[in-house]
Amino acid sequence: MYAERLPPHDIAAEESVLGSLLIDGEAMSRIAPLVKPEDFYRERNRWCFEACQSLYHRGEPIDQVSVARELSIKERLNEVGGPAYLSHVVTVVPTSAHAEHFAGIVNGAATMRRLIEAAGQIAAIGYSDAADPQTALQKSEDILFRVSNAQASRDFVTIREVLDQYLEGTANLDPLDHGVAPVPTGFTDLDNALGRLQRGDLFILAARPALGKSTLAMNIARNAAGEGAVIGVISLEMSREQLALRLLSAEAEVDSHLLRLGLLGETAQTRVMTGIGALSDLAVYMDDSPAQTVLEMRSKLRRLHTSRSLDLVIVDYLQLISGRENRGDNRVQELSDITRQLKAIARDLNVPVIAISQLSRAIEQRPDHHPQLSDLRESGSIEQDADVVAFIHREDKYLTPEQWEQRHPTDAYPANLAQLVIAKNRHGPTRAIHLYFDGKFSRFQTLATEFSGAPVGV
Repeated sequence: MYAERLPPHDIAAEESVLGSLLIDGEAMSRIAPLVKPEDFYRERNRWCFEACQSLYHRGEPIDQVSVARELSIKERLNEVGGPAYLSHVVTVVPTSAHAEHFAGIVNGAATMRRLIEAAGQIAAIGYSDAADPQTALQKSEDILFRVSNAQASRDFVTIREVLDQYLEGTANLDPLDHGVAPVPTGFTDLDNALGRLQRGDLFILAARPALGKSTLAMNIARNAAGEGAVIGVISLEMSREQLALRLLSAEAEVDSHLLRLGLLGETAQTRVMTGIGALSDLAVYMDDSPAQTVLEMRSKLRRLHTSRSLDLVIVDYLQLISGRENRGDNRVQELSDITRQLKAIARDLNVPVIAISQLSRAIEQRPDHHPQLSDLRESGSIEQDADVVAFIHREDKYLTPEQWEQRHPTDAYPANLAQLVIAKNRHGPTRAIHLYFDGKFSRFQTLATEFSGAPVGV
């Protein structure tokens, strides 16, 4: 019965998407998060959309002439129907105002086609004699998850919208000189070393797992937002709820584990309410869509920048960013392309971009465990593209108190002490900054130059 039916598709909607782009190339920033080339049913429409996407990615104008040239370079212009077809799709829509609506239709039809394909794959698993029921169920769930994950990505939401699910509150903020002033981190020594975060800079914050990369980045986000900065956070690893609760733990000074479990006493609950009040009006926008490409990020960030004038972007983390579609490059080349695009975003939006990165296991093979620029995982051109590269280093992650005493018999064990090692600084000297890591409250704190045993404060 189903074999005689065509898969779900809407050619008119596909042509309307293309027509909208040819009328107004900037509509790509609205469309990119909603539809991908593979969502187009008709091949020539997919090729036309890929041409528009390539032009947008390079920052070139999108119109009939430029798209025709792009298709001609790829030897596809005649196959799509020549310039006449591009003229045809322009006549389909009078305006680009409804581009997102048509993109949603195209994506919806593509999702239904993927669902039909998934049903066939699941049926094949069911008919297979080799698979046991448990394995069959797991494979079927994975197939459906891939269909769900291919849906249009989520977009930015404010921290207020996230925290409102937990509680509500308000606060007043002093404005920052948007678009002009460097952005403060709230860590005095770091601000002094860098002259604050410079607009247009790509800042790579790197460390091995569980050393506090995301925590430090979110501390910087909170501190900058407290000065009136508008922050865009793209988290490919943690959910926005997890990020919000980390901020709330630090703000309210309540144990992050107890906060997640909801096991707080009356005094702590009062601090939580006060903390939510302080955080809720901060201009922190979070997007936790998984497996995004830089093109999708750029489109969302440009929309947010247009409406709110961004001051700082945080991407967590670099190695989880998806490469561009249909590329045969290896991962090192792919990461090089990604870092160049992140640098381009920083320049285009005139904001500092903090990109979190993993470090390779090479650190753990060295006796001193100190990070080096060569430890940047799948580095490619990360070091070259970055204006600032900083590593988090903690001795207590590598040495037990007993091992420390054997090596440094006269020095106190550096429990919870961290160094933020500025290994590259395009604007000044490199140096190490001392911080105190308070894991219980998910925060870093500034230390005096000579550690006296207690944090000075943020």
